[in-house]
Amino acid sequence: MIDIRGTRGRMAGQVHYEVFARRTPQAPWTLQGATEDRAHALQTAEELMAEGRVAAVRVTKETLDPETMEFASVTLMSKGAPDTRRRRAAAEARTEPACTGVADLYQAHGRETIARLLDDWLRRYKVTAFELMHRPDLAERLEATGMEMRHAVQKISVPESQATGRPVHEIMREYERLGAQAIERVIQARRQAQFPSLATEPFPAAARRLASHPDRAFLLGGALAADLAPLETWGAKVDRLLDRMDEAPEEPQPRALCFMVVEQMLCEILGSRGGLADLLGADLDLGASLAALTRLAAGPEVELLARRDPSVSRMIPPLEGPAARLAQRVAAGDLKILAGSVARRVVRELNGPRRLRPGDADGEIDILRALAMALTAAAGRLLSLDEVQTAFVERSRALVAPDFVTAYLGQGRGGLAEAEALLRLCENVAGAANKRAASRWLAANVAALRFETELRGGAAAPTAKLAALAGLQRAA
Repeated sequence: MIDIRGTRGRMAGQVHYEVFARRTPQAPWTLQGATEDRAHALQTAEELMAEGRVAAVRVTKETLDPETMEFASVTLMSKGAPDTRRRRAAAEARTEPACTGVADLYQAHGRETIARLLDDWLRRYKVTAFELMHRPDLAERLEATGMEMRHAVQKISVPESQATGRPVHEIMREYERLGAQAIERVIQARRQAQFPSLATEPFPAAARRLASHPDRAFLLGGALAADLAPLETWGAKVDRLLDRMDEAPEEPQPRALCFMVVEQMLCEILGSRGGLADLLGADLDLGASLAALTRLAAGPEVELLARRDPSVSRMIPPLEGPAARLAQRVAAGDLKILAGSVARRVVRELNGPRRLRPGDADGEIDILRALAMALTAAAGRLLSLDEVQTAFVERSRALVAPDFVTAYLGQGRGGLAEAEALLRLCENVAGAANKRAASRWLAANVAALRFETELRGGAAAPTAKLAALAGLQRAA
């Protein structure tokens, strides 16, 4: 084992770094050591790979949560042969359905799965999976379609059968049974008048009455889902839910119940494509959408940055309407789960291949710079700094690709103008490898005959040319 100062049990700080290695592609990960020095950990991993003693290495950052005394792990580096054991181990581990009871369908992962499987149906009726599972009329409508439910069951059963080796029809029967039980549960609650009617009972009174009920979240969710039923737009639904938050009782237990249920519903609205487009604007490109989401999740940080750099306010403008009200609640700390979910969505999109500003390479650099400043300022509160840095390093890789650089330089620029543009690109990409790639583009431009010819024979005065070169040299 490589001798790295300290081990997990003897760490004095709240953050440390661990180095793992696999001797062969089939071997398990083994801990090589731990240290509080990030650079030392990364260097050790690189040395192990360079020496050829291992098939793969991994470096993780371990952060201790003082409340739970558990470590949160973030992978900083992973190199070498892929882990061939993962697929086989996953198949061996999963021998039962992902959901084994009706209660599982109401958990966050269950609702996310339902939203994915019934995406078209939910968008057609402008509802979320939460509303579907708390409104008897929607449950009956879905049950009456027949084919919608069966197709959804097939979509989840086939891959699960491939992963576990169980017969498809056996898994389908289990999910069909769970679906029937969930529909019966919500219909039975209506028959027995278990859902409060907010038209006749004030919301605070209903929350207080249900605060100690075993099914309080389900029953209050049914009341709120019925409350949203007449509303036709997602913005109106968000407004109504925020109104209910304003009406929440002051007593801790019923207030926490109200906030928990409302936050779940808001998370699903923002997680849906239709809800997000209606709330932020349907004509926004990806960059503008991520800017709006960043303003929503990290409003205080964006405001502080905008005071020092006006370009941030221009790239990440203030929100309007229901989105602005929602941002105020997030800034007040009332919707921490929602804020984290929105921030993670921004990071996922940054890690993806879609262009932020299709057809506007200059604008893409501008919006990426503003997002980097805002998310870095919010790091630690919403996301870890490593998650933010990894996302922008990944996005920067696309900025130094030939197709982007070609589009960025465009047509009709002179050699000096191209050099200045490439220098700006160097300043705005993240990651050592990406900066080296951008520098190579700049070096190739400056070393080209075109650049020398333009400066030697251009119409500009020699003093102007020298001043431009001096400015380029200082910036570099």
